[in-house]
Amino acid sequence: MNETTTENGLVYEDLNEGDGTLCTGRGQTAIVHYTGWLEDGTKFDSSLDRNDPFSFPIDCGFVIRGWDEGVVGMKVGGKRKLTIPSDLAYGERGAGGVIPPDATLVFEIELLELSE
Repeated sequence: MNETTTENGLVYEDLNEGDGTLCTGRGQTAIVHYTGWLEDGTKFDSSLDRNDPFSFPIDCGFVIRGWDEGVVGMKVGGKRKLTIPSDLAYGERGAGGVIPPDATLVFEIELLELSE
């Protein structure tokens, strides 16, 4: 598979393209399973561990910018690896004592469903 780097520095790689509805962005709600790691490989969160998919409206500021940008272009059933620079994640503040300041994050996201 090939990695793509956006002009904002987000790196994504489709691990499985999927064959469902295409995610076009704002106005859609994504339902995903995800796992997140720090750049050193430390896992900090996973919806799979809880068996509880996560839902968010795309491009509405409910999740980090790297997610909003990273799911666009995915198809339902697809799986994508996102490497998100800190300025598209939690930046200088970090998060919850688990994600340090200025951390690059790696996520594997599976798009389970889209709704309008």
